[in-house]
Amino acid sequence: MLSIAATGLVTGLGLIMAIGAQNAFVLRQGLRREHLSVVVTLCIVSDVLLIFGGTAGIGALVARFPAALEILRWGGAAYLAWWGIRSLISALRPSALTAQGPRARGTVILTTLALTFLNPHVYLDTVVLLGSLANQYGPDARWLFAAGAAVGSCLWFTALGYGARSLSGVLNRPRTWQILDLLIGIVMLVLAVRLALG
Repeated sequence: MLSIAATGLVTGLGLIMAIGAQNAFVLRQGLRREHLSVVVTLCIVSDVLLIFGGTAGIGALVARFPAALEILRWGGAAYLAWWGIRSLISALRPSALTAQGPRARGTVILTTLALTFLNPHVYLDTVVLLGSLANQYGPDARWLFAAGAAVGSCLWFTALGYGARSLSGVLNRPRTWQILDLLIGIVMLVLAVRLALG
């Protein structure tokens, strides 16, 4: 039984550790030391809900209605493109990064939720894929797999956010922000193109 939970943990970590908009945002908030607990908590709770929802059978429902994924795909591609362009513009003005005032808590919450739920990959990976893998273990053991994947999410978002916060003194320089924004912008645009092309 423990091996099923461990398999869930490793699988969940393997899927969530890929660089994406959500991870980039958590990293950025950790470096800024801004509303980090809220961001990490929202990411963990969202992931856990999606994992257990997929395990409970939402994965099969989403698989039946591909139009929902199509809408999410285009909405997600547009949002990622906007985020990428915004990051590239920020990279051109590194001095603005140091003078930038704090963002409102509500804005940070909405951005976190948008980066989580407007990303079609979260539904494909977390709901459909993890849900399908969990259900291969049968009606009882599937929850062990899901619990392992949920623990992986907790570990990852906590380590990413608070690890970045621990290094923020070293990394919080205009040049670092410029490079980070440039990399985030490129990654977001690549992800947007990949989503748009299907």
